[in-house]
Amino acid sequence: MWIHEYPEWPSFFWRSEHLMTLLGKVRWRQGYLLGRMCSLDKALRQEALLDVHTDEVVASSAIEGMRLNSAEVRSSIARRLGITTGGFVPSSRYIDGVVEMMLDAVRQFNAPLTKERLFSWHAALFPTGRSGLVPIATAQWRAPDAGPMQVVSGAIGHEKVHFEAPAATRVDQEMADFLKWFAHDASTDPVLKAGIAHLWFITIHPFEDGNGRIARAITDMALARADQSAERFYSLSRQIEIERSDYYDQLERQQRGTLDITQWLVWFLSCIDRALDASEATVGRILAKAAIWEQLKHHPANDRQRKILGRMLSDDFEGYMNTGKYARMAQCSKDTALRDIQALMAWSILIQNPGGGRSVSYRIVDDPLA
Repeated sequence: MWIHEYPEWPSFFWRSEHLMTLLGKVRWRQGYLLGRMCSLDKALRQEALLDVHTDEVVASSAIEGMRLNSAEVRSSIARRLGITTGGFVPSSRYIDGVVEMMLDAVRQFNAPLTKERLFSWHAALFPTGRSGLVPIATAQWRAPDAGPMQVVSGAIGHEKVHFEAPAATRVDQEMADFLKWFAHDASTDPVLKAGIAHLWFITIHPFEDGNGRIARAITDMALARADQSAERFYSLSRQIEIERSDYYDQLERQQRGTLDITQWLVWFLSCIDRALDASEATVGRILAKAAIWEQLKHHPANDRQRKILGRMLSDDFEGYMNTGKYARMAQCSKDTALRDIQALMAWSILIQNPGGGRSVSYRIVDDPLA
C-alpha cells in the first residue's frame, strides 16, 4: 500500500520527542554559519555564495544522473547575480534554465509558491520541450494519457516498481492541497516544513519529468525561509548526492510506509547536519582568505602584491609562487619580485617551502593571524 492510498492522506504526523534535539542542533548550526559568513566583506561572501549555488545546481542534476559542466553553471550564476569573476564561459539553454529555477526559489524565497510559478520552473528545466530525446508536456501537470507514473529499475521483464504516484486525475487537487498548506501552515518549524514539503511533493510527482529537481528547489526555498535569508552557505543537494542510494531507500521506505514520517524527518535533519559539516571546508577556505586580506591591511602593500595575492587565493591558481612567476604575472623585474616576496614573508603572509637553490618557492601561510 502506497502512502498516498491511506484515507487520511496527507495528514502526516511525527513523534516530536525523536526530533527536538536534532532539530535544535541543526537550527543552531544554521544560525551560527549564517552569522559567521555575514561578518565577511561583500566580495568574499559573494564568492562563497557562488561556490554553494554552483554545488547545488550541479549536484541536484547529478542525483538524476545528469552531469553538468560546473564552469558553465558557475558562469551562468555569476552573470545572474552580477558577480564579476574571471573565466566566464557561455552556458547552454538547459543550464541557464536550471540556474534560473534555483535562483528564483532561493532569492525570491518569500514570494508565494503557486501553480504558475511551478509551471515556469518546469518550462525552464525543459526549454526544448524534451527530456533527452523524448517529447514531454511542459508547464502542465502530467496527463492521464501518459500512463501511471512509476519509479522502476531492472531489466525489461524483470522490473522492480519502487513507487507509483497518485493517478494523474488526482494531481490537480493534490497540488492545490499542497500549495495551500505550503502557503498557510505557520505552526510547523520551517526546517521540518522543508522535509515535509520534499516528501509530499515528490510523492505527488505532478510532472512527467523533473520532479526531483523541483522538489529540491522547493526544499531550498523552505530552508531559505527558515533562515529568512537569500544567502545559502551550505548545499543540501550536494549531501544528498553523496548519500544518493540511502536517499532513495529512505524515500521508498516512507512511501511504502505509514503517515508517521518520524524516521524520514530524522534522516532529513541528519542530512542537513552532515551538509553543514561539509560546509566547513568552504567556510574555512573563505575565512582563511579573509584573514589574509585582514593581515594585509596592517602593512603598506603595493598594487603588485595585492594582485599576486589575489591570484594565489583564486581557485584556479596551481602550484606555488616563485620569483620568475611573480615577475611575469606582475610585469616587473625579478629583483622587484624578490623584494615584494620578502616583504610578504616579513608580514607573515607568505612562507618559503622546504628546499633551496633554483627550486625556491613560496606559499601562503595557513593562518596569517595565528
